[in-house]
Amino acid sequence: MRQGRFPRLRWIRWGLFAVLVVLIVGATGPRAWDQASGWLRDEYERLPWYTTRITALLSYLALSASTIYGLLLSTRLLDRVTHRPISFTLHQDLAGIGVALALVHAAVLMIDRSVPYSPVEVVVPFAGPYRPLWVGIGQMAMGLSLLVLLSFYVRKRIGTRAWRTVHYLSFAAFVGATIHGLMAGSDTSAGWVYAGYLTLTVVVVFLTTYRVVLAIGAGSGKQRVPTAARHSKATADPGTLSPAERSAG
Repeated sequence: MRQGRFPRLRWIRWGLFAVLVVLIVGATGPRAWDQASGWLRDEYERLPWYTTRITALLSYLALSASTIYGLLLSTRLLDRVTHRPISFTLHQDLAGIGVALALVHAAVLMIDRSVPYSPVEVVVPFAGPYRPLWVGIGQMAMGLSLLVLLSFYVRKRIGTRAWRTVHYLSFAAFVGATIHGLMAGSDTSAGWVYAGYLTLTVVVVFLTTYRVVLAIGAGSGKQRVPTAARHSKATADPGTLSPAERSAG
């Protein structure tokens, strides 16, 4: 109602905001441009190295978020907050973003001069020149993540049960990506990066444990229901039982 009665006020607010943005950009833009240009001139040859580091961290963040979101879906903790189709789509999109960033991370390694990788070394696990064991584990994790991502698009063809079985590989992919980041990452020594790995791992472990406890509780509940039904029949009035049930008793 207020916007309908006073449409000019909204345009005035947006106009003032635009003027403020122009003033800030005009005051700081030239200096920021000069600094950015100077940095690019000095660090031009190291841009691939920076790109691999950034894409690696963002890929791990997206894949971890997808794993956490999947666990929140399976435990139904998000059902009170959002609709399941929306949550499922976000879960899938996060997995796609993570895999895409991982592929960019791997591709840029082939043009990075600090530790050059050949196309074969990028594709074949444990064949690279830099920490082949830990990098190979990361390559295996990326392959598993790609397989899980592709399973989203063939879910109707392979069935829900097979899709869930393939989906369990996301846990192995998360473990492999975490090991790869901790043991082969260039920024692991930074406190905030290490804290990020630790925090995301703790969240995944907690939600996984919670999911297992729920599954065990659901299984034991199904076993108790037939037992209670048989006990109620055994203690019932014989007159209410059928001849077959009385002879079986």
